[in-house]
Formats: sequence, C-alpha cells, structure tokens
Amino acid sequence: MKLDRIDVRILNALQTNGRMTNVELSEMVNLSPGPCLRRVQKLQAECYIEGYSARVNIGKLGQTLTVFTEITLKSHRQFDFARFLTAIEKVDQVIECHLVSGGYDYLVKFVTAGIGEYQTLMEQLIDSEIGIDKYFSFVVLKSPLIKGHLPLASLFQQ
Repeated sequence: MKLDRIDVRILNALQTNGRMTNVELSEMVNLSPGPCLRRVQKLQAECYIEGYSARVNIGKLGQTLTVFTEITLKSHRQFDFARFLTAIEKVDQVIECHLVSGGYDYLVKFVTAGIGEYQTLMEQLIDSEIGIDKYFSFVVLKSPLIKGHLPLASLFQQ
C-alpha cells in the first residue's frame, strides 16, 4: 500500500488524538466520513496503525527512576542477539530496546521504582547468562521534552 497525503494526515491526526470520532477526523483531513473510515480501516489492516493507547502521567502515580543503559554483548553471532532479545522482552521494566551502531550494541530504556530495583534487574540479567559483556547506566534527572508523536508531515511529504 502506497500512502498518499491524506493517509499521512489521518495518521498524524490519530497519533495526536486516537480517541477522536470518525466525523472529527474526516473534518480534520477534509474527507467525507465514509471514505475516511475506509481509509482508517485499511491503515489498520495494513498495520500502519498498530493500536491505540492512553499516555499515562507516571509522575502522578508516584516516584520512579528512568535509566538509559548501553549494553555490549560478549559475542555478536545471530544466536547471541536473539538470546538477548528473548530475555529482555520478558522484563516489564524495559520499555524500549534499540540495536544501535557505535561503541555498544543496545540502548535500553528502563523505568523502575528506584535505583535498587534497577540494580537488582541488572544483576539478574548478568547472572542469567544472556551474553552481556558490560553495561553503562545513565540515570535520567529530568525529561524537559518528550513527544508522543512522530513528525509524519515532514518525514513523508506528499
């Protein structure tokens, strides 16, 4: 499926407010409700839309700790990467994991109840023999900017 400018506008609008009605969305993208709904359904069927969720204000829930961790594996065979990912996917406190280029293999984002929980998690991961050679932790002190949407209009100009 090749996206056109209307599809991109639909995606852009929905990532900003996934709870808007089809009528509101159709007005926003200058399309009648029927064709707009069919486009949304096609975008869902083609997996351009993976789902809908609520952004939770974690600061209102209580104190947490966010840590970015650079992880280097001992070996770089396909099996080693697969073993690591299988294990890391099971850790609820891991909310992002990126395979990156440069001086380490993965950049992992943890959100934990505190430094003690984070350290326990890292010790468990090291002890579980999933191939971690070394890791470096970067504790987030403050997050002055977090965007919940992608810049679709500038990425995919039609």
